[in-house]
Amino acid sequence: MANPEHMEIQQDIENYKTTAGKVSLIDLEAKPHMEDYSAGVRHYDKEEYGLAITFLERALEGYYAEDEDCQIMCEGPQRFEEHEYLEYKAGLYEAIADHYMQVLACKHDCIRELATRSGRISPIENFLPLHYDYLQFAYYRVGDYVKALECARSYLLFHPDDEDVLENAAYYEGLLEGTVDPATIKPRKEAKALLRRHKLESHLLRVAAVGLGFTYTEPNYWKRYGARQDEHSVPSSISSEPEDGPRLSLTKKPTPKPDRELKEGGPLLYSDVKFVYNSQQLNGTQRVLLDNVISEEQCRELHRVASGIMLAGDGYRGKTSPHTPNERFEGATVLKALKYGYEGRVPLKSARLFYDISEKARRIVESYFMLNSTLYFSYTHLVCRTALSGQQERRNDLSHPIHADNCLLDPEANECWKEPPAYTFRDYSALLYMNADFEGGEFIFTEMDAKTVTASIKPKCGRMVSFSSGGENPHGVKAVTKGQRCAVALWFTLDPLYRELERIQADEVIAMLDQEHVGRSEMNINPKDEL
Repeated sequence: MANPEHMEIQQDIENYKTTAGKVSLIDLEAKPHMEDYSAGVRHYDKEEYGLAITFLERALEGYYAEDEDCQIMCEGPQRFEEHEYLEYKAGLYEAIADHYMQVLACKHDCIRELATRSGRISPIENFLPLHYDYLQFAYYRVGDYVKALECARSYLLFHPDDEDVLENAAYYEGLLEGTVDPATIKPRKEAKALLRRHKLESHLLRVAAVGLGFTYTEPNYWKRYGARQDEHSVPSSISSEPEDGPRLSLTKKPTPKPDRELKEGGPLLYSDVKFVYNSQQLNGTQRVLLDNVISEEQCRELHRVASGIMLAGDGYRGKTSPHTPNERFEGATVLKALKYGYEGRVPLKSARLFYDISEKARRIVESYFMLNSTLYFSYTHLVCRTALSGQQERRNDLSHPIHADNCLLDPEANECWKEPPAYTFRDYSALLYMNADFEGGEFIFTEMDAKTVTASIKPKCGRMVSFSSGGENPHGVKAVTKGQRCAVALWFTLDPLYRELERIQADEVIAMLDQEHVGRSEMNINPKDEL
């Protein structure tokens, strides 16, 4: 649950199933209301609206029951971190007030607790309102316009200015004219009561923060960018025929807006680099595909370096098959290449090439995406994956499972959790390919469901794909079924605190080598004369 991309555990579970025969595995940490919600959304996506209503209504019933339990559990002893210091002394009434505020803060946070999946830190955005959003359209599709209007108005309690749902509500009112007075259809009482309590808790906490001298910041519990995967909009006039209904506009879920302006289309800096596709052509956001980033000769030279410096499991904590048991992974870093070059184990010129092309890639990415601040390396890795003979028949796994580079992809929740152990500081990624003489191994982008492929890229020498590292760009690699696939993988950050340490050391090695070269040139010493 907490590590959905952990291939070894997934394989262990499959082995346990095989060993034990038919066995029903129970997730003891699963929250029933969350499971019902996920089931409801799955049926909704399949347009099985009757089943979707059943599960979503049961999820709401479970949610409010869990909310009552959460409120009760908050009545016990509390810890107030701001007062955990030796000088803190409180009189009787102040201590009582402090305790009550702790209990109140705990109750107020039940909304976050109930929206957070087991093993996660971050909640599903807009979780409770989404139930009513799904239900209002599901009820419409089964012909229950009273319930559709009731759920639409329940959703509007949380987001009174949501234009889509406002239009839907108006449309449902038009459908009910002459049969039911729309004014008699009210939002659900439990939603109204919870929101009223939540607002009162918020007011009391803010007042207490001023009076008792502690810091309190009200979280945004109902973020609007948590929305249905489809965006149902209604006709501008409700005079349309009922069978027309709200129109379906199938678009992927809006992603959280980053804290920087997204741009692309900047200069590629090098005349030989060829532009192939942009974000729109790759059906996504902040994506680019380029060719001729390095030449055929550079690819061959880099491949020769790779053969001399790579170790099985390097970069994967020693695991030779970290993502699939059907391939062997080998890798090397820039610093390791320079070290081997300095020691004479590989040609120094070839080792320097690895350093130079990674810097070239960094400059291209920084320029193309028109970044206003410096892009730093966070990790650079030359990696080859080789298909293991005798293990390719009936293979149905991926070389690298679908994932995002700076958050934990959770396809069931349609979320990407930007929290540890993800590399949350990564901002941009790039893959520079070295060869094409293998079978399989296509790079793919998907939707957040980790199933719907939005773009597929066939690697070849000099081709580079680059993209922003967040949940807007889930990606993976199809199985390499024959031969060896090699690439330079690069991850970048805009935060200098997370600069790659080995890169800084590699910069120092390059500076030292350049200084030695300058010294020899000034003295007219031929390096071969020193041997």
